[in-house]
Amino acid sequence: MIEPMRERVVAACDGASKGNPGPAGWAWVVSDDAGSPVRWEAGALGTATNNVAELTALERLLTATEPDVPLEVRMDSQYAMKAVTTWLPGWKRNGWKTAAGKPVANRELVVRIDELLQGRSVDFRYVPAHQVDGDPLNDFADRAASQAASAQLSAGSALGSPEPPPSAPVSAAPRRRANGTSTARPRTGGSSTRTIKAKFPGRCVCGRPYAAGESIARNDQGWGHPECRAAAAG
Repeated sequence: MIEPMRERVVAACDGASKGNPGPAGWAWVVSDDAGSPVRWEAGALGTATNNVAELTALERLLTATEPDVPLEVRMDSQYAMKAVTTWLPGWKRNGWKTAAGKPVANRELVVRIDELLQGRSVDFRYVPAHQVDGDPLNDFADRAASQAASAQLSAGSALGSPEPPPSAPVSAAPRRRANGTSTARPRTGGSSTRTIKAKFPGRCVCGRPYAAGESIARNDQGWGHPECRAAAAG
């Protein structure tokens, strides 16, 4: 257990999957009173999806923190956050079925997280991933999870591991030339900015479908609406 005497713990967690599904990893990090990373842990999952990695990261964080200390959790996964804050009550009422009547995906992890949340004060805060001047704690967790996914090795402060390597730089917001064109370049370290026409209908990570012939773009979880790339990153 960590930080048992503090009045409030601020932490971040993240998961990564190189291929979705593919080599996956999870990570959590806790800050000190100044907001700097002070303790962290990361681990490998073998082959898993991004959603499993995200939920595992949250489960490991909740397991590693004192239940009687208020906790703020910063996450860039809208799926994992909504799963435990928005969709969970309905899933339980429906006998662990979705609104469409299908079995809830990753049920064992969601049930475990639900158990860990009982009787404790946890405030979830969504922070966009891969942003210039983004949340440093979430960035640390993102880098640690990515490293664990790639190396398939455990790491952390308790093991004396060095801080995870920095991610590739993200370009700043585009500037407009006098003729109205943009100076932005495709960012590195994130999803491709290229769009294509969908050959088949599908469903975006946001939950909305897209039709054959509609413009779609690659994100960390597959293909979807170009405007959903930032929300899907993680």
